[in-house]
Amino acid sequence: MPGTAAAVPPPPPNPSDTDIANGNAQVSESVSQVGDLINQVASANQQLSRLDDEVAIKREGVNKALVDLQIAREAVDAAGGVVAESQQALRDAGTQIERAQQRFTDYAVASYTKGRNVASLSSFFGATGPDDVLDRAQVMRLLSASQKAVLENLQRARTEQANRDSAAREAKQRADAAASEAESKKSEAEQAITVARTALQEQASRKAQIEADRNSAQARLDAARDSVAGLQGQRDAYITWDNQRQAAEAAAAAAAAAEAARRAAEDQSARERAAELANGQRPHTQIDEDSDSGGGGTAAAPAQVKPKPKPMAPAVTGGAAIETVIDRGMSQLGLPYAWGGGNENGPTLGIRDGGVADSFGDFNKVGFDCSGLMIYAFAGVGISLPHYTGYQYTAGTQVPSSEMRRGDMIFYGPNASQHVALYLGNGQMLEAPQSGSIVKVSPVRWDGMTAYAVRMVS
Repeated sequence: MPGTAAAVPPPPPNPSDTDIANGNAQVSESVSQVGDLINQVASANQQLSRLDDEVAIKREGVNKALVDLQIAREAVDAAGGVVAESQQALRDAGTQIERAQQRFTDYAVASYTKGRNVASLSSFFGATGPDDVLDRAQVMRLLSASQKAVLENLQRARTEQANRDSAAREAKQRADAAASEAESKKSEAEQAITVARTALQEQASRKAQIEADRNSAQARLDAARDSVAGLQGQRDAYITWDNQRQAAEAAAAAAAAAEAARRAAEDQSARERAAELANGQRPHTQIDEDSDSGGGGTAAAPAQVKPKPKPMAPAVTGGAAIETVIDRGMSQLGLPYAWGGGNENGPTLGIRDGGVADSFGDFNKVGFDCSGLMIYAFAGVGISLPHYTGYQYTAGTQVPSSEMRRGDMIFYGPNASQHVALYLGNGQMLEAPQSGSIVKVSPVRWDGMTAYAVRMVS
């Protein structure tokens, strides 16, 4: 029987070169937009990090202002006490002088009215002789001089006390001025936090908008890529179909040619038989048909790859005093961050900052901020620290940060004004990071770290 060509399915869509070129142009444009927006997000993240650092510095500035304000208020109280004591002493001196003057006045009146002054003859009645008269006159002069000296000494004492009172009042005025200045700086620091927080929130909103634009552009890029992939897939499918079509047409042509040759051969054979019959001949004709067969191979299975073993974490060690500090700090893991919270006895209620701490309700939370956690940890070995990172930075021995050991304090920001944490070793640190977080163990952050760590315990 004659051969039959395999049936070819109908052709798939065949997008034009222009359609594919336009799709690739859209992909290129979307890639450029996404790349630009990714760069803007990275820039916004850097700006957010910088603003967050500025806020941290200003929050610690408020801590410093609170410490300085407390010191100034104590100085005012002390100066007020000195002024009160000085004024009381001045009043007492005046009272003594008034009494002495009254006694002197009483003496003078009595001498005048009763004749008991030095010049009165009654003072010499009963004298036994000239020597006795002279002795009595000397006694009277001494009594008068003594009363005058007492009065002068009292007047001198009152003058000195008045000078001391003036100095005390001047000292209180200076203390009052210092307290007023400290209160003003506290207000300025709190206002700076509000300004910094507003800038941070605006930057966060801008970043969110950029991220939304980036996500939208990424969606358009994905859609464009899918479209191009679809067009290219249609083109590939059409090429595959066209190859199949050409192969089918070639096979059909070959089959038709073979069929034509077979028929031609049959026709030739028929003509030859007719000629032989016509000549009375009947030759025997044998026709052999050969067939070919083929074989196939089997592909080898891919080799299996064994996973690599995970590394083990090394152990940590330390001295008894250092371990006491670390154990005391680690005992507070999980407690909430509360700005302004924490003292030597443990967590305390946070305070208001007029910004992010208030938005997280830190003033209603009992917990620690970063410097408060250090106060509590080191109190376990009898070390008292101020509630301000800048003062804690100068409280112990400063060592290069590259040489810090377990139990050292790590600081961040200019002059350690931003943050403090406790180094645990092996690249880990204990910290109270920020509002909305908790006391936790974190990887050491080298970015923004001060040149020195502080060692309180050897």
